[in-house]
Amino acid sequence: MAVVITVAQQKGGAGKTTLAAQLAALLAAELRVAVLDIDPQASLTRWHGLRAGRANLPEITHSAVAGWRLSGELDRLRRAHDVLIVDSPPQIDTDAKLAIRGADLVLVPIQPSPPDLWAAEGTLKLAGAEKRTARVLLNRAPAATNKLRAQVEEELKRAGHPALESTLGNRAGFASAFARGMGVTETAPRSLAAEELRALLAELRKVLG
Repeated sequence: MAVVITVAQQKGGAGKTTLAAQLAALLAAELRVAVLDIDPQASLTRWHGLRAGRANLPEITHSAVAGWRLSGELDRLRRAHDVLIVDSPPQIDTDAKLAIRGADLVLVPIQPSPPDLWAAEGTLKLAGAEKRTARVLLNRAPAATNKLRAQVEEELKRAGHPALESTLGNRAGFASAFARGMGVTETAPRSLAAEELRALLAELRKVLG
């Protein structure tokens, strides 16, 4: 039975779609992966289209469906895949609720800023209501010595939000790989960005058991 990871955040600009693509590309090197794009912006669909035009890359199944069809599509894809990654809309609506309801893990990326943190609270509340495991990921993070980052990390702890130890830095490699329909572990496998992504995956596997 496939594991379903929904990437959700009601605030735009947190790096939600790029994160979904990076994880998909990394996992596809060893597992059967599908990405489901229910975000009206369809950026993940465009990324997959770029990828499909490249030779010698691990195959990733793609599906772009309306949110009301998501449950049935997850059931269909589970039979032939190991991991399903859902890119949800950047707001809390019916589609986002369905994406969270169908997930084994809800991954909530936030940039180190109070607005991102505040926006994540609604997503975490919804995941709790649906009894789904959720984790906050600090994304596009500056150096650990940055004061704003430290402030956000402290607020996460104070609020008791379930945050991952892994973080992804504000690195050009992620955006550059995305623009080519690839993952940073494919374009620059020895880079710091690739190391961060592999560390994140290792932690997510522990969370999922």
